[in-house]
Amino acid sequence: MPLSRRLFLLGSSCLALLAGLPRLARAETARITFILVNDIYQMNEEEGPDGKKRGGFPRLAAIVKAEREKAEKSGGRAIFVHAGDTLSPSLMSGIDRGYHIIQLLNMIPPDIFVPGNHEFDFGKDVFLQRMKEAKFPLFAANMRNGDGTVMPGFSDRTIIDVEGVRIGLTGQALTETPQVSNSGDVRFSPLVASVREQTKTLRSEGADFTVAVVHAPRSDDLQLFYDRAADLILTGHDHDLFLDYDGRTAIVESSHDAHYVTMIDLTIRVGLSEGRRVTTWFPKFRVVDTADIEPDPAVLAVVRGYEAELSKELDVAIATTAVQLDSRTATMRTGEAAIGDLFADAIRATTGADVALTNGGGIRGEKVYAPGSPITRRDVLAEFPFANHVAVLTVSGKALRAALENGVSRMPDVAGRFPQISGMSFEADLAKPAGQRVLSIRVGNEPLDESKTYTLATNDFLARGSDGYTMFRDAKRLVPDGDGPLMANDVIVYLKKIGTVKTGVEGRIVFK
Repeated sequence: MPLSRRLFLLGSSCLALLAGLPRLARAETARITFILVNDIYQMNEEEGPDGKKRGGFPRLAAIVKAEREKAEKSGGRAIFVHAGDTLSPSLMSGIDRGYHIIQLLNMIPPDIFVPGNHEFDFGKDVFLQRMKEAKFPLFAANMRNGDGTVMPGFSDRTIIDVEGVRIGLTGQALTETPQVSNSGDVRFSPLVASVREQTKTLRSEGADFTVAVVHAPRSDDLQLFYDRAADLILTGHDHDLFLDYDGRTAIVESSHDAHYVTMIDLTIRVGLSEGRRVTTWFPKFRVVDTADIEPDPAVLAVVRGYEAELSKELDVAIATTAVQLDSRTATMRTGEAAIGDLFADAIRATTGADVALTNGGGIRGEKVYAPGSPITRRDVLAEFPFANHVAVLTVSGKALRAALENGVSRMPDVAGRFPQISGMSFEADLAKPAGQRVLSIRVGNEPLDESKTYTLATNDFLARGSDGYTMFRDAKRLVPDGDGPLMANDVIVYLKKIGTVKTGVEGRIVFK
């Protein structure tokens, strides 16, 4: 049966399995609930397509507190797990570089936290500072300083005793973190091999049951699952609600932003059989839609305080424009626009890509900024209402040509796919048929080489092939769709850096 995203209904066949387990002498039984969250960036709830509000730290806090209280009353143990990605990206993190996230987590401290790639979005020094502020255990067995030493505050593994049952925990960070974030000289060894090594060591140290908490792509997750590298695999990174159990190994991911939180209730029994400790266990899965959860009042009050602070910060000027900038629809969707050049320059500069392309329809401020006008964070957010993320792809010169052809294919009609670009220029003849309009392209100072590979910064909407940019759909991702920084944050960083906007219309797009 192919592996798929599914929730298992544990019925009579599973009860029969339990009945058939061997009888163990001097059995010890532990009842443990693992609470899993991963990829939580937004501090407060969001409205979903069904009109319901879900997610955020106040609702997560209510679940964690209730589960801990229930476990304490029943004589069990609740273990709160965070599988990484939380310091970024969000609007508030763009201002305080994740400080508020750590303070919120400290109110409901996880029992194990594994860093995701977004923990490094602000660089190694900020990462270390945030981790120093954390009042909870940090794990990443495959992550080391540049000199090979263990990073401050981090552990590879631990064993905790629950009612005489020894639970081995280990954590692993994303192997590809240096390729998708700003981790500096931090080293990341292969995740799958690290899990195997750590769980083997845990078993040799006496663990009865092993848990691997990982921030990993689904390919690594499945390899761990098929290899039975740990008894329970708790993962993040893919933003899926994903659950599987094959009778011997279980794996879970809890969507993102605490829209859903998954509880794994385990009954673990350990006894002696012929002088050996033998473990039997059985899981029950509970997926909670946080739309049904009342926010925790204490955490909600803190979140509202941060939201008030954010509101004030949004009206702070971050740059001044020396040229007129026009983000009205007719300007953005029919030709090169100074503000389009500016925003494309921003994502190219912050990613280090060869070229950048974004769609004019994604810039929607409908505003003219006169020379001498201040530009605030609120202005930038108004220009990017869709909260798109930056994606970095490797594409061929042939694909770039096809992208530019697509960008001008609807002209002279006004179309959202019209390209605003950086690092390249092109000439087009609109009298020619669509698909044959681009006459020449230059990347930097050189003619486009259709056989060459270029790095392209774009937005996640186009990277998925939307607006006719299907040539990007299967391109190799250096920064994956939806996993990069918010475009608005990259633009804000760029504007703060340059201070004064001098970018006008430069002839990047010329019609014959």
